[in-house]
Amino acid sequence: MKRQTFSTNQDELTDNLRRLGWSERFDRLAADENLDMSRMARVLSAQRDRFPVSDGRAQWLCTPSGRMRRPLGQDYPVTGDWVLVDETVIQRVLPRRNTLCRGEAGSRGRQEGASRREQPLAANIDTVFIVCGLDRDYNLRRIERYLALVYNCAMAPVIVLTKADLHESPATCRDEVENTALGVPVILTSTQGGLGVEALHAFLGAGQTVSMIGSSGAGKSSLANMLHGSDIQATAAVSQSVGKGCHTTTSREFIAMPRGGLLLDNPGIREIALSKDGDGLDATFADIRELADHCRFADCSHRHEPGCAVILAVDTGELSPARLENYRKMQREMSYVRARTEKSADCVEKERWKDVTMEIKRMNRRKQR
Repeated sequence: MKRQTFSTNQDELTDNLRRLGWSERFDRLAADENLDMSRMARVLSAQRDRFPVSDGRAQWLCTPSGRMRRPLGQDYPVTGDWVLVDETVIQRVLPRRNTLCRGEAGSRGRQEGASRREQPLAANIDTVFIVCGLDRDYNLRRIERYLALVYNCAMAPVIVLTKADLHESPATCRDEVENTALGVPVILTSTQGGLGVEALHAFLGAGQTVSMIGSSGAGKSSLANMLHGSDIQATAAVSQSVGKGCHTTTSREFIAMPRGGLLLDNPGIREIALSKDGDGLDATFADIRELADHCRFADCSHRHEPGCAVILAVDTGELSPARLENYRKMQREMSYVRARTEKSADCVEKERWKDVTMEIKRMNRRKQR
């Protein structure tokens, strides 16, 4: 698929890009660096080394330049990136406003679950829908982990509770989540009757970019179909024996909403490993942080110190013991992430070259087959 050529002026080029989420931030970047707007496009999907892109007028396939393919090359494109292209070749990824990322798969259980590598999922996202089904998927501790991940990535969360028709008291679950996710919008939805559609469309206006994250079987694809008004995503039933869903979504691809905005349906996440330092814990556990301000000791670990306001809140029933334990667990993970971030440049460089060597060995083995 080759790129079509159009004759348009600068304002028309920018207007077309704005429908895809182009913002004033990128206006300033383009002006400062005198970028050619006719070469600008957004990555709509990542399919190994093939990237469908769009400039708001047409879509075509691109491949990354040779510099991006090198182990120590430029940032490799991900879904949502703004890129400079020459015909069908991506030459550059523009600096990202934010990046939705998690720890690499398989990292849970190693060093308190903290990951050694980041796995970018998407870039330049306005809002993240944390999707949780009101069936066997419902879990407050998992929602807390998602919140910490989203906040660490400097994104705005919205919690979407799907399958409200399958629960005998969905409003009770909503209230419980609202008391856990302080200040975060919590929206009940159901494909039976379109419950919650209008509330979610408020986050999907023209030029807005929304990503969905959640477990397999949480109802993300069904939610995408309901918001679009047609069956654009394949769906599958949750296993009744183990209560787990199938990966019906296998790639990350933007869906253009009829009312405006782009929606990204991510594959289900089995492991929510934290990989990025930030204020995610403080934002997710604002109640614990507020209680900690009243502890007798400034460096209180909230375990056995006298005068600990956090432990007192647990004893009086004000704070859930499970919530405190989840906070402690993620605190240990973030300490590990922070320690890795603060390693000397020499250690980081050695690890990078170790990864390069392993990648070269893997390439050589594939060639020998």
